[in-house]
Amino acid sequence: MGVLDTWQAPDAGQDALREEYLAYLAAHPDGMWKPCATGHITAGALVIDPPRERVLLTLHAKLKMWLQMGGHCEPEDTTVAGTALREGVEESGIEGLRLLVPHPVQLDRHLTPCAWHLDVQYAAVAPEGAAPVISDESLDLRWFGYDEAAEKADGSVRSLLARTRALL
Repeated sequence: MGVLDTWQAPDAGQDALREEYLAYLAAHPDGMWKPCATGHITAGALVIDPPRERVLLTLHAKLKMWLQMGGHCEPEDTTVAGTALREGVEESGIEGLRLLVPHPVQLDRHLTPCAWHLDVQYAAVAPEGAAPVISDESLDLRWFGYDEAAEKADGSVRSLLARTRALL
C-alpha cells in the first residue's frame, strides 16, 4: 500500500503499527476489502473546523459511540485518502472537505463486530459555514469543542484529535 510505504510515522509506536499493516497486507492480498474476514483496511476522517476550534463527531448507529467519520474501502476508491474523504462526505453531508495534510495523521487497529479494522486516519477541514446532515449510519451528528470532544470520545478519537491539533 503506497501511502504506508512512504508515510513518516510520528513516533515509534505508530511506525511499528505501520510495519504490522504492511506485513498483514503482504500476507492477505484481499486485506483492503471488507470480505477479508480476519481484518481489513478502513479509512477515517476527523472533520474539523479550525477557526471555531471544533470537531464533528458521529454517534455511530451500531457501536453507540462518538467517532470520526470513516468506513470501508470501495472498488471505486483509488487511494485510502480518497476513501477517507468519501466517507467523510457521506457521513457528514458536507461537500468540499479537504485534507488538512496529504498523509495520515495516525493509524489505529481495533476490533469491530465485522472484523479487525486496520484504520488509516486523516484529518479533513470543513469549508466555512458547513452544515452537517445526518446519515442513516448515525444516530446523531454534532459539532463539539475540542475539549468537549475529548471528553465524549474514546481513546482513539482523543489521540487522533490531539495529533490533528498538533498539526494546526
